[in-house]
Amino acid sequence: MSKQNDIPLPRRVRSFVHRQGRLTIGQARALRQLLPIYGLPYSSGMQDFSALFARSAATVFEIGFGDGSSLLKMAQLAPQTNFIGVEVYRPGIGALLLGIEKYALNNIRIYQADAIDILTHCIPANSLARIQIYFPDPWHKTKHHKRRLIQPSFVNLVYEKLSLGGGLHIATDCADYAKQILHLLDCTQGFSNQAGDKRFSTKPTDRPTTKFERRGQRLGHAVWNLFYIKC
Repeated sequence: MSKQNDIPLPRRVRSFVHRQGRLTIGQARALRQLLPIYGLPYSSGMQDFSALFARSAATVFEIGFGDGSSLLKMAQLAPQTNFIGVEVYRPGIGALLLGIEKYALNNIRIYQADAIDILTHCIPANSLARIQIYFPDPWHKTKHHKRRLIQPSFVNLVYEKLSLGGGLHIATDCADYAKQILHLLDCTQGFSNQAGDKRFSTKPTDRPTTKFERRGQRLGHAVWNLFYIKC
């Protein structure tokens, strides 16, 4: 796979920190052998999904898939759908690759990169059926709120990349962040809140519980789901 830095990346405040983590032997092998097959380099530029997946199908884009377990389950349950996941956590990428190999899936592709760079330079306008963001880092301290992923410029970028009728699904266990996202999306022209007067949606039946979410549930954390449609 081509190196991600073949094309200079813009400098800006990032919404994540690089966590190295410890790779298992299997994850290291997956990164070495499978990432060149299922990984997509930033340097490849704008994608043609029909060519990439050798078919015409709805494409779902997940930002920050963590250990990959929920994305893997979604891809298994919806073989008719294409999935593109973006993550920077190498053990999580390795784990997802092992799952792809185990279940012989061909409807997942992976970027190891910053999602904003990928959305901006690699995803065509009006091309995605859904963008899903599950438990983005809330950056709890007020002075760090500028590092939160979901900002006005990001929402505008998401709107550009979704197809008409495409959905944006976000889940968070941070009440303050949930309220900020709700206000931001409600104030963005062209998005319709599918929860109506309830404001927050119920958890979709097709969204598996993530590892992070299960840990939060054990600690008694509530979860807020937001689902908006581009109209």
